[in-house]
Amino acid sequence: VQLQASGGGLVQAGGSLSLSCAASGRTFSPLAMGWFRQAPGKEREFVAAINWTGDRTYYADSVKGRFTISRDNAKNTVYLRMNSLEPEDAAVYYCAASPQTRKDYYGDYAELTGYDNWGQGTQVTVSS
Repeated sequence: VQLQASGGGLVQAGGSLSLSCAASGRTFSPLAMGWFRQAPGKEREFVAAINWTGDRTYYADSVKGRFTISRDNAKNTVYLRMNSLEPEDAAVYYCAASPQTRKDYYGDYAELTGYDNWGQGTQVTVSS
């Protein structure tokens, strides 16, 4: 599976931004999807995840209530709507995919090691 993230950019603090991640290749397999981010000098961290059917979502505490993950399986695309952005949200955002069967077994939605495929990342910059 190839993942292409897009939608990053520069936004003022308090503003909103929407990211997209389009999957291509062997997308017939049920996939759970996640968003992670990495700021300069910091480790990559979990942001949000969603299961294949879209009825279960998971969020890092730092983004709960501000970010929303969703997906459109007909378009093989997962989205991340980010509201009330803060300077601390600035990072390169990565989307990732994992077989849903793995998530059903391990439940490791928030773990970097739980994902097999990664996109190239999209930069989000938040000005204060």
